[in-house]
Amino acid sequence: MMSVSFLVYIYIQVNRVDSTFTPQLSTMATILDPYTAKAENKDLTSQQKIEGLHEIVQSARTGMLTTRSADGHLHSRAMMPSAPFSGTQLVLAFVANNASHKFEEIDNDSHVNVSFFNTDTTSWASYSGRAKAGRDKETIAKHWSSSLSAYFGDLGDGIHKGDENDPRISIIEVIPEEIRYWVATKGSLGRAIDTAVSAVTKNCAAPGELRTISKPEIQLTQRLQSTSRIYCRVPSEYEVSWIWPSCTFSNI
Repeated sequence: MMSVSFLVYIYIQVNRVDSTFTPQLSTMATILDPYTAKAENKDLTSQQKIEGLHEIVQSARTGMLTTRSADGHLHSRAMMPSAPFSGTQLVLAFVANNASHKFEEIDNDSHVNVSFFNTDTTSWASYSGRAKAGRDKETIAKHWSSSLSAYFGDLGDGIHKGDENDPRISIIEVIPEEIRYWVATKGSLGRAIDTAVSAVTKNCAAPGELRTISKPEIQLTQRLQSTSRIYCRVPSEYEVSWIWPSCTFSNI
């Protein structure tokens, strides 16, 4: 198990400013793409960015899973992910029918994208990563809901009954490698005013923030979830379950 001091060191390295970034390229991008330069927020912590991401996913509820077929065509379909089990979860999980074409496409190319859009706020999120499919019984039970049986149906053969033991049921997990999202910081009226004023003044409107959760941040979060759970006794009926850098209490 990794030591806490080593994990702290990794955390510091992830949150350092990349000193290898070329200033000339940054200046050119700012000139040619003022919208991104104005909207991008690089001052948030990883946890703050994850919290903002979860708000979008939970409000949008349904995402578009995009896969690539063997002939190169991209196919998207609407799917609803399971609710996150922790405040730092970044992996998306979908209950799906393994007889559908998307499983063939994931076998062909595991690179996928999942996007979410909130029509009320215009906030959106885009996950780029890799998908893996599995039929682990414990994982299926973890994500299964009786309401999902409506999407499978009972075929009447005693095997394909549309329950969690149905051999058609699999879990698609999307492990992100980069997540980008845009969150509205103004209401609909504020966004309209910002756009109108910018059009008149020939400035660039930015009624929201662009945020990126990088691959190192994602890897660090996953590592912390899987390796840094420390239990320590306190003089009560509770036990501290510490997932650095946050601390929660769980009744034993």
